[in-house]
Amino acid sequence: MARPKSFNETEVLDAAIDCFWRQGLKSASIRDLAEQMGIAGPSLYNTYGCKRELFAKALERYADCRLRPHLAELERDKPPRAAILAFFSELIEKLSGDRPDRGCLIVNTAMEAPPEDAELCAAIAAYLSELQAFFLRNLKAGQADGSVPDHISAGDMAQMLMALLLGLSVIARTRPDREALEAAIRPAFQLLTMPSSATRV
Repeated sequence: MARPKSFNETEVLDAAIDCFWRQGLKSASIRDLAEQMGIAGPSLYNTYGCKRELFAKALERYADCRLRPHLAELERDKPPRAAILAFFSELIEKLSGDRPDRGCLIVNTAMEAPPEDAELCAAIAAYLSELQAFFLRNLKAGQADGSVPDHISAGDMAQMLMALLLGLSVIARTRPDREALEAAIRPAFQLLTMPSSATRV
């Protein structure tokens, strides 16, 4: 009979998320993770198999508990265009300042995931697709209500916003100041606030 776990898996996964978020997939060691999670190394191996499998579970929990609820809240509480603008405004707020936040764990991982790990890369691509789908839904809804210009492909704009999302995270690693981040996103904001063809004079 398998010995029951002597720890709360939800709590230790949250601790693992924090460790991976702070140190990154490559730098976080098994020892770092075990100490952060408050469990012994053998328990970590017995439960998760290896660091890679632990990371996959932590990433899924991050998506379930942070990314997806946040996107749903934005779509529920704001009009389509405002939801997109709020997403990026909040991201810039997190990435800038004297004590910048760590940004999005999924985006951070996309920049350091080993290309040879096809399974991990596929999982990250799926999470990023959820972000792109959020942009696309709101762009199409914004075009329908006239708040987003309709003369540009919503699909192209969604792809552009994904590129900006990744770019902001790269810029913030070396220059986490609000001015630089806002300058990077300003042209996209201006594009999103242009009048639709139906309302132009």
